[in-house]
Amino acid sequence: MQRQSLLCLFSNIVLSALAALLLASAALPMRAQNAVPLTARQAATMPQVAARLTHPASPASRLNPALVRQASRRGSGGANELYDNGPRNGTTDAWTINFGFATSNTFTVSSAGNPVQGMSFGAWLEPGDVLQTVEVQITSSEFGGTTYFDGVLSFTASGCTGNQYGFNVCTETANFSGPTLQPGTYWVNLDNAVVNTGDPVYWDENSGIGCDSPGCPSEASENTVGTIPSEAFTILGMNTCFGSMQETPAPEAKAVTVPRSPTQTYRVIYNFTGAGDGGGPATSLVIDAAGNLYGTTSGGGPAGGGTAFKLSPGASGWLFSRLYSFPSGNGSADAIILDANGALIGTTGGGAQGDGALFELSPPGHILPSIFSNWMETVLYSFTGGNDGANPGGSLVLDSFGNIYGTAARGGANHNGTLYEFTNGGIQVLHSFPGMPNDGLGPIGVVNGSGGLYGITTGGGLFGTGTLYTAAGGYQVLHSFGPYQINGGPTSLAADSVGNLYSGDTFHNCFADGTTISQFSPPDFVQTILTNIDIGDGPLTSWVSTDILGNVYGTIEMGGQSQQGNAFQLTCCWNYTDLHDFSGGPNDGSNPAAAPVVDAQGNIYGTTQLGGAYGFGVVWEISP
Repeated sequence: MQRQSLLCLFSNIVLSALAALLLASAALPMRAQNAVPLTARQAATMPQVAARLTHPASPASRLNPALVRQASRRGSGGANELYDNGPRNGTTDAWTINFGFATSNTFTVSSAGNPVQGMSFGAWLEPGDVLQTVEVQITSSEFGGTTYFDGVLSFTASGCTGNQYGFNVCTETANFSGPTLQPGTYWVNLDNAVVNTGDPVYWDENSGIGCDSPGCPSEASENTVGTIPSEAFTILGMNTCFGSMQETPAPEAKAVTVPRSPTQTYRVIYNFTGAGDGGGPATSLVIDAAGNLYGTTSGGGPAGGGTAFKLSPGASGWLFSRLYSFPSGNGSADAIILDANGALIGTTGGGAQGDGALFELSPPGHILPSIFSNWMETVLYSFTGGNDGANPGGSLVLDSFGNIYGTAARGGANHNGTLYEFTNGGIQVLHSFPGMPNDGLGPIGVVNGSGGLYGITTGGGLFGTGTLYTAAGGYQVLHSFGPYQINGGPTSLAADSVGNLYSGDTFHNCFADGTTISQFSPPDFVQTILTNIDIGDGPLTSWVSTDILGNVYGTIEMGGQSQQGNAFQLTCCWNYTDLHDFSGGPNDGSNPAAAPVVDAQGNIYGTTQLGGAYGFGVVWEISP
């Protein structure tokens, strides 16, 4: 009897424990059991999660990406960044990196012999949560291949700020002894994250906006979803100022600095409001024969996806007309050109497959012009992400037969972009990157040079920092940029009327950081560095263009005395003039992100992403 009582008691204890375990399992948040991970924004809509989150943050407390980048450019412990995929965003979304869900991003190493010594990334945490450890893997492919590092690391938080969804967004940093990597592209994988409460933790999504390293933005994947937008992270390495003699100062500038013309005038001709007219213009303007300016914005407009606009000169000033409002979610236009019929041709995100599209905007001839009249959009081609490529962007070229030439930064037969021709309603791939040893990766537009097409890539080549190539008479790599410490990472390309090419490149070393403007002349296209512009705190992004006289014009995103950007001129052979230092709102723009254009009278026009009377950027004019 006593034995039976003991057995009954033991059975009751076991059954009670199992019941408690089942109840505990049932109480787990649904997101932990999903076959597909919920993002942070999706989780925030669930009652059991929303109840724990703080009230939405006020606009004043949201993240300022520029400030976050400034605070995280260098890691602790004497580390230097090997790769920077851009600052924390904190307001878009974030991806789960625990409960069996893993996220993977590419990063590119530009120079040989650099050991990885740390990593930082943007994390979204629920209030009161502290990230303790994350498993970090560095591999040759997403979630696998050759494993160069695999370790569970302790992370330390800094710069935490609340966002509008109630999460705390922090920069999480870990220092560790990692592998010594040769130039190339690798994958960093985060999973098995542990927080003090057992809650999910999320990797901040920034879509690669703001990244300034070769290979940016990263390709990214989630292990149960596939391709996703890229995340905010930095790979840290040895500070080569003290650990290596490989770094050298940037080469001496060839140009002589000369003052501005005393007759030169600068003025803002339009202030974007961020509403129906759009905001944040980030592409080069186009000028027609009548002197009208055409451009696009990266946001705003009635549909929320940015606008296409026209500015017409008149006796009483410039008249603004909104031509088209891009749908939200498709992405704004990346580049535009004007065809012989007065239509605008460009590239954008979205498309039928979500891998980008080539489009045409045509004037509605049967409707009288007005500041509210929308032009008609025709999607010429939707990229599939397969052999035709994905993420089209950068400058376009239109030939006399109406054929369009451009590049897609990703996809293609070799998975790192394509050079294409659009004709007769279809795409013909002229080259898939990389197509040979030391070929480029990630092309960013083409220009029409002496007898054919020329372009640049942001990665690949001998040093992993990009290439200059031609498709004139067959594809050929003309130059490998770099190493990055001297002039790697090309960001723009222009051609003059006699076939010379000009590039804007970044450099980043122990002695100075900035941008390099280079010339490449036929037939050999040997590089001549015309000028180096540095500010001593990070590489600078520059965009270049030319006029009919062979002068070179450009903008630098964070150049000038105020580090809010500047516009410059290079006249043969060679004089450098700082034409204008942007000072920000309310009376000036700041942070230009596209090359200027010059009309037949020598007037220079351009845009800035920020500043102006309303903070959403401006269109500006410099008269000689």
